[in-house]
Amino acid sequence: MSVKKIKEYYNSNAFIKRLGPGIITAALVFGPGSLTINTKLGASYGYSLLWVLILAMLFMSAFTSMSAKIGLTSSVSFIERIKTELGKPIAIIVGLGVFLTTASFQAGNTIGASVAFSEFFTTSTPIILWIALFSCATIFLLFFESFYEILEKLMIGLVLLMLISFLLTILMAFSNPIDLLKGLVPSVPKGSEYLIISLTASSFSIVGAFYQSYLVREKGWEIQEEKSCIQESRTGIITLGLLSTMVMICAGSVLHQNNTEVKSASDLSMALEPLFGSFTSKAFMIGFFSASFSSMIGNATIGGVILSDTFFSDSKLSSLRVRMMIMLVIVIGAIVATIFGALPLQLIIFAQGITIMIVPLSAIIILLFANSKNMPTALKNKKYLNSVGVLGIAVLLLMSIYSINYLLF
Repeated sequence: MSVKKIKEYYNSNAFIKRLGPGIITAALVFGPGSLTINTKLGASYGYSLLWVLILAMLFMSAFTSMSAKIGLTSSVSFIERIKTELGKPIAIIVGLGVFLTTASFQAGNTIGASVAFSEFFTTSTPIILWIALFSCATIFLLFFESFYEILEKLMIGLVLLMLISFLLTILMAFSNPIDLLKGLVPSVPKGSEYLIISLTASSFSIVGAFYQSYLVREKGWEIQEEKSCIQESRTGIITLGLLSTMVMICAGSVLHQNNTEVKSASDLSMALEPLFGSFTSKAFMIGFFSASFSSMIGNATIGGVILSDTFFSDSKLSSLRVRMMIMLVIVIGAIVATIFGALPLQLIIFAQGITIMIVPLSAIIILLFANSKNMPTALKNKKYLNSVGVLGIAVLLLMSIYSINYLLF
């Protein structure tokens, strides 16, 4: 099929066109960090923590739906509304927090894409060259006039690659459906507490949910399209849940069954090769690269858009100023990745510290605006969403308290 025919098919297919914002949210949330955490948990505890993913997806779906409705019903961006209704200081705290979080994690995304590509081709090329290549490729995308359309189609393609790669891996490795069903029953294995918090934080991304309001506006959704908009956002969250579940099942089927210690997601690829051959390990590395590169682009987009909106009141992806801020996040990630040359643990701890401070506040703001008097009655939160929202915020606060205690003491 030619490129022209693919484009015509995409533009004529309403279902595929509706996938956009939700798939982008899934792709930017599911990065090398999520892959590593899911791999480590699957290797250590098998399928016993699958229930955590279901709970995280419930919270993520609720807050993404709220944010989508906020985007649908606002004539200005979310940060602009925060400036007007809650004050500029709150908007600056939220905006800077989101930017610093994305900038901090950008190095990990950049390294993840570079390492995956290098291992896939088994070359001896210095990692710095791959870092430069993918950073330049990401910047190059910014100079296309229809950046959002390119971003949307690229993310859909990368997510499909991930789904296919991890599904092929499962077909080769999975063998125990009874243990899988047991994993849906809540339990907390000894020593898994902080990893459960990390898993919840990586899957229940308030930063990703917050940005959904911007994606809805960028897509041009109208208020009368609310049902389609919410269905689309849920499709993205279901996709995110599938990706996370697949990786945990892969790790549980291979590493846990063989008592293999894991330090990174790429360890799963190495464990797969002697068991099932190079094809399976390469399939997994394609998924690993897709996760890293999609997060590299999406993460930088979030940070750049929110920073530009916070200080310049400009959030359109077509704006040169917004693209310059996105470029800033990419460059920061490339510089840090080059300096460290490996996954920068100190930087991740810093990013977690920023997340701990900013995430509960952002979640509270989303819940407040979803119940605002400016929200049309038909779109205001019902009891179910408010209940899930309050429970989600309580979980985030408990996670913050536990994480602060864990990191400091």
